[in-house]
Amino acid sequence: METMTHQVGSQNLNITYTDNPLAAGLEKIRDTASYVRSLPDENRIYLKEHVDYLLSYMDKIDASDIDFGGEGCAGRIWYRVHGNKKPVTKGEEYAYTDTNILVLNLLTPRQIDHLLEFFSLDFSYTVHKNGVQHRYRSTVYLDLNNLALNMRRINTEIRSFKEFNFHPEVARALSLNYLKFGLTLVTGITGSGKSTTLDTIIDANNRTCDSHIVIIASPVELVHQPKRSIVRHREVGRDVRSFKHGAIEALRQDPDIIMLGEMRDQDTIETALEITDSGHKTFSTLHTASAMESIARIIGEIEVNQQERVRNRLADVLTCVISQKLVPTIDGKRILAKEVLLASPSVKAAIKNNNIDEIYQMMNEGSHLGMNTLEQDLKRLFQEKKITLENAVGYANNKTRIRELLNMDI
Repeated sequence: METMTHQVGSQNLNITYTDNPLAAGLEKIRDTASYVRSLPDENRIYLKEHVDYLLSYMDKIDASDIDFGGEGCAGRIWYRVHGNKKPVTKGEEYAYTDTNILVLNLLTPRQIDHLLEFFSLDFSYTVHKNGVQHRYRSTVYLDLNNLALNMRRINTEIRSFKEFNFHPEVARALSLNYLKFGLTLVTGITGSGKSTTLDTIIDANNRTCDSHIVIIASPVELVHQPKRSIVRHREVGRDVRSFKHGAIEALRQDPDIIMLGEMRDQDTIETALEITDSGHKTFSTLHTASAMESIARIIGEIEVNQQERVRNRLADVLTCVISQKLVPTIDGKRILAKEVLLASPSVKAAIKNNNIDEIYQMMNEGSHLGMNTLEQDLKRLFQEKKITLENAVGYANNKTRIRELLNMDI
């Protein structure tokens, strides 16, 4: 028998759980889930308030993420602050049963069934505080037979489009008013700010275009309020079966803009190309570090005998690729460094002819069109004394090129 006792504000949370010593792995998680469902509403509210209390601490320390549960966290609560993840070393520790109960209490029966079948679950979580919604993108998964949870704070304040300093040609390409169709990709590693950039672009269209925007995401993060556009939010697993199904269904909903949260597999990639080819403006993301890598990834995900067809279709529909990284600044924060590729006729020809390696030089020489390489942007940030020389080199994709730009000995 285990007793879970933790402080929630001024209240103690007391939950007594009898552990079955014969249960292990998924069976243990299933037993714990049944126990959580049997708890009185009062106890379940206390459990939720405890998680909400842990989340509220993120605002105090300006954290982007929280992690707890599983062997990897060693009984501590971890926060990521300005890119660095560290534990809270003072105060109470959590047993595996504690964190298993806290996590399972956040989930619906359907979500628990999904977790037990697929061993992980993406979901959105909302805290209502003083009339304000605080939203979190959440992932629960197994860590040596116990549950681990990551929750990322969703910034509800949309950045101004002007802050990104896009070249006028790029800004026009991103606007429905200027270009009614085409595929735009925002790429980068996890935690590089892709969602923030994409939300800003969607918001700019929402403010300036009379249109219908359909957002398909897993999970839905920032919720856009309709301004000049209708904005639909469809969460995979809750409102729609998959990205592919959501995109195909969207075609029957009279959309102007379709946003796919991620092009993660061949089905989603081909669907994104298809809906763009049908005359819609499409936005999506990829977990790639550069524009060239993004194009190579799309083609590489397709079966070899279909790659030429996909290269031609991608060349026809591609509008823009924005690849980005968040780089530590001299004052201890982070700043956006981005690479921008605009699909000029030369770029389209390079894709069709499978000469992707030529695209880097096109970006390097394409400033008049609004293009630039990541290395050129890192050089700019260094010259503006916003980042260190070490980070300018460390975050570059092409180390040789960044050293050339900075006149360093190679």
